[in-house]
Amino acid sequence: MKSALAIYDMDRTITRRATYTPFLIHAAVQLAPWRLVLIPFVILSMLAYVLKLIDRGRLKEINYTLLIGRGIAPERLEPVIESFAEKQIATNIMPGARASIDADRAAGRRLVMATASYRIYAAAIARRLGFNDVIATETGLDAEGRIIARIEGSNCYGDSKLAMIEAWLAREGLSREAVHIRFYSDHISDSVVHRWADEPVATNAHDRLIRLAKAEGWEVLDWSR
Repeated sequence: MKSALAIYDMDRTITRRATYTPFLIHAAVQLAPWRLVLIPFVILSMLAYVLKLIDRGRLKEINYTLLIGRGIAPERLEPVIESFAEKQIATNIMPGARASIDADRAAGRRLVMATASYRIYAAAIARRLGFNDVIATETGLDAEGRIIARIEGSNCYGDSKLAMIEAWLAREGLSREAVHIRFYSDHISDSVVHRWADEPVATNAHDRLIRLAKAEGWEVLDWSR
């Protein structure tokens, strides 16, 4: 009998709003409020991304450095992460997502979060929602053991997300043939994972993904209402 997995994207799939920039602002307020004056440079970096001068991974690294700094000790960042996760759980989780997570858990599915967000805070949110495992973008450490903006490995987005899920399956000793996978996401960038999954679900999706889902015969859900 196959093992059953339910894999969820996080931002705008489980949460109403994206979490990355709010996390950086939350951290800046808690750790160094003066860094908020650098927000115009954050906006400029976003413009550079829109103009395709930098990729999404580099955008993350730049904004993290601007609003959190070049390196911070884990023990300083931990309470910031926990307070941010508490806030997200209280204000930013869609009821329909909670209900789906609870239903998948009750059905015996192993709950996996696969998100482009940094693990340092995504894992804290996932833990509060009862997820078993997290696949996410990893931060690096400097020579002094401080958390830095540099992404370790790949940004967990698009084709890289699928590769990271497959690598996680291999580490867990699970072959693709031995698992049945239900996958939830809101964004067209995850369509490569939708196509790979056994039960692809477009949740709270934008128009491009809705059109693709209807063409492919995938389930479409709206948890935002």
